[in-house]
Parts: sequence; structure tokens; C-alpha cells
Amino acid sequence: MSVVLVFLAGIASIVIWWLSRQRLMSKPWMEVGTLDDIGGPAKPPIPTAKIGLAIFLAVVGALFSLLASAYLSRMGGADWWAIPVPRLLWANTAVLIASCAALQWSVVQARRGASENLPLGLDAALATAVLFLTGQIVAWLQLVAAGYVLADNPANSFFYMLTGLHGLHILGGLAVLARTRVRLLASGAVPSARLRLGIELCATYWHFMLVVWLLLFALFTGWANDFVDLCRQLVS
Repeated sequence: MSVVLVFLAGIASIVIWWLSRQRLMSKPWMEVGTLDDIGGPAKPPIPTAKIGLAIFLAVVGALFSLLASAYLSRMGGADWWAIPVPRLLWANTAVLIASCAALQWSVVQARRGASENLPLGLDAALATAVLFLTGQIVAWLQLVAAGYVLADNPANSFFYMLTGLHGLHILGGLAVLARTRVRLLASGAVPSARLRLGIELCATYWHFMLVVWLLLFALFTGWANDFVDLCRQLVS
């Protein structure tokens, strides 16, 4: 429940920030100046793709929050044996961070119109994303070889379910990123506004999945449980 409340508080903060950026919470009757001064230059409407992505990420975030809450609640069971965290997950985390960095660099290059640098950034993001998924599969194989199979205990089931669900979302984002790369290859010239938007959406999605993975990694290593215990002590 604590994890769900923290997530909902974060979503509410993002919504309030977005409303303030769109001047939807302003008080025009308290503005001073002419109508032209108050109105200012018209802001372009928010692309529908951005709104759709925001709604999708909110749903995905709610799903992972509920699963994380169930994970924390289930840890108190007598049949729960913590699964050892493979060291490879640390390297996988670094690879996913590198993938996000490459995409963010691509966003900066696209905004500058530097089309000659975009292929390098997108290719690096694609390669590191594939490497991350490959590393996750190898980590699964290591655990299975060590005897930690899916149906052995609830801890194993949660680990495979959460990492598998996260991997599927990365795989879906990888398909979209590959399509964006193909569009860049077809354009050849300065990236169009649609292509720049596509790169920005991919970067936003990648950053979100990185945050989700970091939270899942904190669950598996026990850091999240320690944080929840600390919050309960502060509240009590």
C-alpha cells in the first residue's frame, strides 16, 4: 500500500506541474496589462502522441506499483525464501543507464538539427537495449542452473514475473525505437518535426522504464523493504 500511495502522489505532482506549465491554473482576471501582453505568443498544442504516451505510462506505472505492493506484502509469508540477486543484474543496470544516456544525447542532437550525429546515438541505444535484454536472459539461465526455478517458491515467481514483464516492455520499446531508426535512415536530411517527436517519445519511455527497473532492483536487493520500514517508523 505504501508503494501505491507514493506512486499516486508522484502522478499527482506531475499533473499539477503540467497544469501550471499550460497556464490552466492561472487567474486571468488578476493579470495586469493589455490583452496582447496577457495573451502573449500562442503556445503550440501538446501532440496527441505525448498525451497518449503519458496515459500509457500512468497505466504501466500503476501496474508495477500494485505488483510491487503485492511483493512487499508477500514477503512476510512463511514459505518465502529470498532469491539471490545475480551479480549480472548490476551490469545490466549500467547497460540500461547507458541506453538512456544515448537516447537523451540523440534528443539533444535532433533538437539541434544535427542529423549526422543521430545515427550513432540511436544505434548505441538499440545495441545497449539488446544487450540489456540478453543480460536479463542470461541472469535467468544462471538462476535456473542454480536450482531457482519458477515454481519453487513465491520469491522466484515474483522475480521471474516482474523481470519478464519489464523485459516485455523494453522489447516493445525496442521495436518502436527500431522503427524510428528506419525512418531516420529513410529521411537522410535534417530530421523532421515528426521524427524529432518520435525520438523524444522513445527517450521519455526509456527513462520511465529505467526508473521502473531501478525500483524493481531495489525490491530484489531489499533496499525498498528497508525504506518502507523506515517510513513506517517515521509515521508511527
